Amino acid sequence: MNDSAIYPSLRARSVFISGGGSGIGASLVEHFAQQGARVGFVDVADAPSHRLCERLAQQGLTRPVFEHCDVTDIEALQRSIRRVAASCGDIDVLVNNAANDVRHGLADLTPARWQELMDVNLRHHAFAAQAVYEGMRRKGVGSIVNLSSVTWLKGTTGLPVYVAAKAAIVGLTKALAREFGPHGIRVNAVLPGWVMTERQLTRWLTPEAEVRLLQNQCLKEKLDPADIARMVLFLAAEDSRLISAQSFVVDAGAT
Repeated sequence: MNDSAIYPSLRARSVFISGGGSGIGASLVEHFAQQGARVGFVDVADAPSHRLCERLAQQGLTRPVFEHCDVTDIEALQRSIRRVAASCGDIDVLVNNAANDVRHGLADLTPARWQELMDVNLRHHAFAAQAVYEGMRRKGVGSIVNLSSVTWLKGTTGLPVYVAAKAAIVGLTKALAREFGPHGIRVNAVLPGWVMTERQLTRWLTPEAEVRLLQNQCLKEKLDPADIARMVLFLAAEDSRLISAQSFVVDAGAT
């Protein structure tokens, strides 16, 4: 991160990240740790999460606090947030990142599957915000960053519930920003384009898809998880202290 900004206001801040064990989430954990923040995160994948914590500790950074948690279990998620707050201090920065972009078709969709996909892609954003609200209100300051997606701007096919959830996140962001703003709490959304995580590289990226991707982008480089993490850092830091209720697209100019 030698060529990236350092934000003094993030040093020693208490940060909670959902879905922090791999992909964009792991990059978020690493970037906040490199800023000197006290980071706690949850994930369902234990092995990569423990490896991430060990790697960062070996780099001389403060070891993140990892808790195994399925974000669809709201009681468990809120317990994890409380434990991280007890260990690291009341949460200053919440990053709602956990999601699942599994492909699905409308023809085979059932009410139960709809609810399952909404739970993993939308519901936990609201209840994580609920869990950090009192601590942020007491401090009179806080930043919540919700990870949406450009899929709803583009009407991406093949995953309609995911797209609906990501659109709803922007609406939730607006509502929470208005509700929490009087207490100094900012709420913003980040809409990533197609980010080249290991999951995307192994499951979805083909040579043909890569050609189409770069043709559609103004900037002819593939997005990396770090590109998203750096946007989130800015929104978490005091440098963006009067930015709230906004959505920031990070997609190399594809939309």
